[in-house]
Amino acid sequence: MPGLFVYNFVYMKLVIKLTQKQEEFFNILADYIRREKIPPTNREILKMMGLKSPRSIAQYLDALEQGEYIKRGKGARNIKILKSPYDNNSAGKTVKVPVLGYVPCGTPFLAEENIETQISVSEKIAKPPYKYFILRAVGDSMNKAGINEGDLVLVRQQLTANNGDIVVALIDDEATIKKLRLHEEHITLEPNSTNPKHYPIVLERNFEIQGIVVRSMSEL
Repeated sequence: MPGLFVYNFVYMKLVIKLTQKQEEFFNILADYIRREKIPPTNREILKMMGLKSPRSIAQYLDALEQGEYIKRGKGARNIKILKSPYDNNSAGKTVKVPVLGYVPCGTPFLAEENIETQISVSEKIAKPPYKYFILRAVGDSMNKAGINEGDLVLVRQQLTANNGDIVVALIDDEATIKKLRLHEEHITLEPNSTNPKHYPIVLERNFEIQGIVVRSMSEL
C-alpha cells in the first residue's frame, strides 16, 4: 500500500513594500486627512498631487489598498487610512519636511506663509543633523537630471555647494534649480534640459545658495 503524504499548507500574509513614489503619495494623502479631518476627493487629489490623469491616482490607490495601507468604500470621500508604511519600524524613523509654495519676493525662504504642508520623509533619505525642505519644480530646465514639471524636489538646506552640485539658488529674491559651475573668473548656473531654449545663467550679480538637491520625487 503506497505511503500517504500529508501536506501542511501554511498561509503567510504577504507584506507589500511600497516604492518611493507610492510612499510619498501615501504621506501627502495622510497629511491631508490629518489636516482637513476628511479624505480628499479624486479631483482634490489630482490638484494636490500635481497629477494629470485619474488613472495615475487609481494606480497609486490600488497599490496602497493591496498593501492594506488604506481601504476604499463608497462615495466621493471614501479613503480610510489603516496603517502607515513606517509601522513596526519597517522604514525606520521619519522627519517632517516642509513643502514650500512660490517664494514671494522679499520674504524669508522658509517663512511660514511659504509652507504649503509637511511630508514625512525617512531619515535614511533626509539624514540628520541637516535640515531639509521640499520645492515643487516648475518648468523643464532640469528634466535631463530627472527633475520634471510638478515634481517634488527634496533639498538639504545649506549655504555652500561644490562644483557640479544641483543647487537651489536665490537670484534677486527668486529661486531657481540649476547645476552649479565654478570657473576661474565667474560662476554659472547651468540647465540640464532637452529644451534648447534654456541657457546657462552667468552670475554677474549677488546670489545666495539655499540648499543642495538630494532627489526628485517624480509624479507628485
